[in-house]
Amino acid sequence: MNRIENLFNKKRKSGKSALIFYLTAGYPDLMTTEALLPALEKAGADMVELGVPFSDPIADGPVIQKASSDALEKGATVKKILSIVHRFRKKSEMPIVLFGAFNPFYKFGLEKLVKECARIGADGLLVPDLPPEEAEELISFCDDAGLCHIFLASPTTSPERSRLIVEKSTGFIYYISTRGVTGARDKLDKSILAQVKKIKSLTEKPVAVGFGISKPEHVAWLRGKADGIIVGSALIKEIGKGASVEERVQLASQFTRKLALML
Repeated sequence: MNRIENLFNKKRKSGKSALIFYLTAGYPDLMTTEALLPALEKAGADMVELGVPFSDPIADGPVIQKASSDALEKGATVKKILSIVHRFRKKSEMPIVLFGAFNPFYKFGLEKLVKECARIGADGLLVPDLPPEEAEELISFCDDAGLCHIFLASPTTSPERSRLIVEKSTGFIYYISTRGVTGARDKLDKSILAQVKKIKSLTEKPVAVGFGISKPEHVAWLRGKADGIIVGSALIKEIGKGASVEERVQLASQFTRKLALML
C-alpha cells in the first residue's frame, strides 16, 4: 500500500475528503515549484498532482496551457521535475502524482520513468491521453514498482467503459466533472454527485473530482461526497499574480487555507 492508498484510507476512516492540487511543474519557474510543494502541504493540501508540461495541450484550458508554455520556456524537463520530487520526498510523506501527456514520458522511457519514480518517491502516474485499453505495458511497470496508475472518467463515459476504468485504476479514479477543458467555473453541474454515485456503485476505490473547482463553496458542496477534491487552474491563477517566489508562495498558501477550511 503506497502513500496515495494510505491517504484515502485515513480520510475514509475520518469521513473526510482529500484536498488535492494540480501544479504545472516549472511554472513560472522550477524554483517556485520547489517552494510551493512544502508550502501547500503546510496550508492544508493532502496530495499534489505535478503536471509535466507539454507543447500540445490535452484538455487543458487557457490557464494551464499558458503555464505549460511558460514552464517549457524556462527549461522544465521530466528529469528536473523528478529531481524536485526527490528533494521534497526527503522531508515529506505527502503523496505526489506525476500528471502528464504520454509523449514526454515515452521519450524519457516508460520503464525507466516508473523505476525512477519508485526510487525517488513519486507515488503514481496519470497519463490523460493513454486510455486503459492501451496501457497494459505502463500498468505492468507500475504494478511491479508499487506505483498507482490512475485513469479518467467523464460525464460522457459509457457504463461499460466506466467498469474498465474502475478495474484498471489503482489509487483512485479521477472523475472529470464537466465537458470541455480545464478551467475555473463559477458553478458546478449538479449532476456531478449522481455521476460520482454511479462510479462508487461499481467500486470501493476512491473517486476524486476535478475540473472547474475553484471556490470554497465548491469544496464545501463536494465535501464527504467525493473522496478527493482536485483544484488546478484556480491555484495556478493565484500563483501567476505573484512577482516573486515569496509572493507566489504566500498567495498559493492563502488560497489553499481558504479551501482547506471547508473540510
